[in-house]
Amino acid sequence: MKRLVISCLVLILFSINNQLKSQEEPSGQLGDNFSLEGALDLLKNASSLEEFEKQLNSADSDVNNLNLNDDGEVDYIRVEEYTEKDVHVIVLQALISEEESQDVAVIELERTGEESATLQIVGDESLYGKDYFIEPFDEVATSNGNGGPSAEYIVSRVIVNVWMWPSVRNVYRPNYVVYRSPYRWRQYPRAWQLRRPLTWTVYNGRRLRYNHSYRAVKTHRVVRARRIYTPNRRTSAVVAKRSTNRSASKASRNKAANNKKSNKAKANRKNTKRKAKKKAKNNR
Repeated sequence: MKRLVISCLVLILFSINNQLKSQEEPSGQLGDNFSLEGALDLLKNASSLEEFEKQLNSADSDVNNLNLNDDGEVDYIRVEEYTEKDVHVIVLQALISEEESQDVAVIELERTGEESATLQIVGDESLYGKDYFIEPFDEVATSNGNGGPSAEYIVSRVIVNVWMWPSVRNVYRPNYVVYRSPYRWRQYPRAWQLRRPLTWTVYNGRRLRYNHSYRAVKTHRVVRARRIYTPNRRTSAVVAKRSTNRSASKASRNKAANNKKSNKAKANRKNTKRKAKKKAKNNR
């Protein structure tokens, strides 16, 4: 039992340490200012997609800090749902202007059994890069078969059955009506308050609380969702331009950093050779 506790503590500390290290600096992507982990956590605790949209846009949730149109105000995020049989596609969409909107992410949900369901949130390529999947996880400890104090345990992460999430059960109830946000550009709910984006340091410190139960993975689980979503994807020319400029700027910074490292390595090699020649000369 003691070894199980120690193993769990080590895994938890290792996970927290990795999360903190990975979040110390922004990645340079536009999606840095929207927490996909936080969005899943809000969905987990919401009773409906309508409530989910309300919480997404609450300043207190610390999930949305986007300003994709660069107007100095946090963007409103609306929720649009598409379905086909047991698959639900929940689109999180930023309102950019009267003419444009930009998908931020897609929550892909599939019922896999009588009382089982799986989901992932996929960041839009314009904001997060290609194939960026986040999903909830749980930790399970398995014994090596030995009992008593000599027992050893392996703690592993497993996929979560999200069937018990209230919002998930709600969308699969009989006679459920697909949710489409009634809000449009400058036509927001009364509770919505215009606000300026937080600085990265402040926002990042607040959103980290969501990361402990969610992880990035490379496996796409709800594959049927992509076919449903693709014809309905919304992108903005304004966001595409900003994304391209950021990518070019990041590439330029990486090139400069690599050149700096290369020049430093060359200088070190020259210095080493100079010292070696000086030492050989003194030994003659």
